[in-house]
Amino acid sequence: MDGRDLLRSVRSVGPVGTAQGLRTVRAAWRRQRADAIGLPPRGAERARTPGPVREVDPGPGGGVVRFGRSELRIRVAVNGAVFWGWDGAAPEPSYALAGRCPDPDPRAVLEPDTDGGWRVVAERVTVAVSRHGAVEVLTPGGVVLRRELPPRWWEPVAGGPARWMQRSEVRADARFFGLGGRVSGPWLRDGTYRLWNTGPGRGVGPGDAPPPVTMPVQLVVADAGTHLAFHDSSWDGTVTLREGAEGAGSGHDRAGTCELRMDGGPLRCWVMVGTPARVLLAWASLTGAPALPPAWALGHHHARWGDGGEREVRRTVAGYQEHGLPLDALHLGSGHHDAHRAFTVDQERFPKLPALADELRQDGIRLVSVVGPAVPAGSGHAVYDAGTARDAFVRDASGDVVQGVSWPGDVVFPDFTHPPVRAWWGDLYAERLKQGFAGFWHDMNEPTSFTAFGEPTLPRSARHALDGRDGDHREAHNVYALCMARSAHEGLRALLPEERPFLFSRSGWAGMQRYGGILSGGVAPGWPGLRASLALVLGLGLCGVPYVGPDVGGTGRDPSPELYLRWLQLGAHLPLFRTLAGTGTGHREPWESGTEVLAHTHAALVERRRLQPYFVTLAHLARRTGAPYVRPLWWSAPEERGLRDCEDAFLLGDSLLVAPVLDPGVERRTVRLPGGRWYETATGRVFDGPAQVVVDAPLDRVPVFARAGAVIPVRGEDGGLELEVWAPVRGRVGGGAVVADAGDGWEEPDLERYTTRWAGSRIVVEREGGDGTCGLPHPVRVRGLGPG
Repeated sequence: MDGRDLLRSVRSVGPVGTAQGLRTVRAAWRRQRADAIGLPPRGAERARTPGPVREVDPGPGGGVVRFGRSELRIRVAVNGAVFWGWDGAAPEPSYALAGRCPDPDPRAVLEPDTDGGWRVVAERVTVAVSRHGAVEVLTPGGVVLRRELPPRWWEPVAGGPARWMQRSEVRADARFFGLGGRVSGPWLRDGTYRLWNTGPGRGVGPGDAPPPVTMPVQLVVADAGTHLAFHDSSWDGTVTLREGAEGAGSGHDRAGTCELRMDGGPLRCWVMVGTPARVLLAWASLTGAPALPPAWALGHHHARWGDGGEREVRRTVAGYQEHGLPLDALHLGSGHHDAHRAFTVDQERFPKLPALADELRQDGIRLVSVVGPAVPAGSGHAVYDAGTARDAFVRDASGDVVQGVSWPGDVVFPDFTHPPVRAWWGDLYAERLKQGFAGFWHDMNEPTSFTAFGEPTLPRSARHALDGRDGDHREAHNVYALCMARSAHEGLRALLPEERPFLFSRSGWAGMQRYGGILSGGVAPGWPGLRASLALVLGLGLCGVPYVGPDVGGTGRDPSPELYLRWLQLGAHLPLFRTLAGTGTGHREPWESGTEVLAHTHAALVERRRLQPYFVTLAHLARRTGAPYVRPLWWSAPEERGLRDCEDAFLLGDSLLVAPVLDPGVERRTVRLPGGRWYETATGRVFDGPAQVVVDAPLDRVPVFARAGAVIPVRGEDGGLELEVWAPVRGRVGGGAVVADAGDGWEEPDLERYTTRWAGSRIVVEREGGDGTCGLPHPVRVRGLGPG
């Protein structure tokens, strides 16, 4: 244990109390001692590179290229994705993949290339392998998008996992995005980014790293094309990015570079090429379609922390109802748990929770329960005893069960990488369902300690099953939360087969979208945290996780009224929209901040409820296409460099552009608009893009623009679904998709497509596939015909 570890542990003593602080220090010492025993020093290492090519063995979709000191397996899948793996690495097993690896494309053939190299030509991509092991990804027109230099390994002479390094080059004009979503993003500037899921501690602000969700996923956007690169290793590592520079006509461009260093694991990579929409579709077909949240989960959520009990819940709900504020879900923090028993409600504070949950459901409000992986240690606790009987808890290299620290004291952690443990844990959610909970929020699941402010709970030498492969926490750490989410999702599917599970998590890894969403919680308070919230949502969406949102207001202290309102206005346009209040959050209820704040809060919440059918449609489209709800402005025009650099506005689906206010004192702001005609929804003003425009941003709203010709499903004044149609440009056809889904089940609702056009002096709205005799199934309101 070094001085920094000890200092971080001692810092946790003050807020928590002496006894808990001492437990934290002891836990840190135990981690260090376990690693000293279980992870012997690496000792001398031997460096290795692939060497020259020796022979080639063609196969379906590609083949194997053998070098003097390694071999490269390469394959193009039927979905257009390219895989390559060194040293015999295959696509499986992988925690990122959804089911079996896609079949190889029989049309792709490994054939000789120039200078002694080889290449595989497919419909959407060409992959060239040099005679010394460099791998190039080219467009069908032959433009190089990415060049991976020959890798290097460092192998311990005494045996053990090899660490490796892979350097890559991209176009000089390229921009990097992804890596699981970073607070300094979504555009990732020059710097080093760690790939190790870490608790947010005192709040994650710009420049802080790493966050609770990291992924070795890069989305790279350049004039020549977009590609996604995923290096499939869950080990600890770093990514160092350096942007390129163009030669200003001289022809001497400097390529952008990426240097990936991993402490172990296979060196294997997937690459997808195409438009952003096509790339995310291929990524979703590989890692799994995003889970579809129930319709109510696309409304307004409110989280209550503290130990107030049933009376406090009723007071909160009554406050929302009294002030006419829409509320769809109420989240209960750890205060509703029995302090010493996992998955057990505190009967003193919540004596009739099922009745309370049923009463709230009748008012359209669902209860959501927080669940963490920590199980209080000690015989006599039902979950601990059951897990001990199943040998469910993580052990160290000496065979002893690893103990960490949480609010109840000493705790142990299930090994979610073991299938029987996942099945057992998934069954435990039955108790939560009996109490009336309709959804679940996974917290502290990096895993980390409540008292160590983001410090790891399990030693790196802790042993994990890794689905039959056996290994240690160095490999299991980043996928721990992903496997916990899988356990819950599969358990809920079995317990309630008629309903779609609702689940979101603070941590995760590639493929997390299969099981639920991400709460980008723990961001720092203040205006930097507001900007970081948007960056995280955009970044995670580009990594394939579309259902994402922050805690409105950040954590740590009560935001100013202006900051709270601007954060609320942003959150109202994000997929997961959650406010919070209660002991330890530093936040008050909306009606406790004055009449002006309350009025503006009411406007934002009512607008979210009006747009809820649009969010439902975006959820269904995300499941079918992998496209995020929240998209960067360059989504449909990645070649537009001005849009590529814009980080203070976003597209909400295809139809809306939202320009949140991210700085204090702003009453007017500049907005960059993509090509096409746009209407400012509040005023009806018309703007033609591409352009930069200056618009009002008063405290009661943020600028929102609708695309000309858009058809947007909204909630009408009578509560039914209504089509809001924005006038198309004369001579052009507009349109939009609508999914009318108000349920929680698995029935597949129809995808309705509408077109809009001018016919003389009137606008015609038609449903594709309709016979024109029965009219439209929903009322239509046309906007954009004049002021307002």
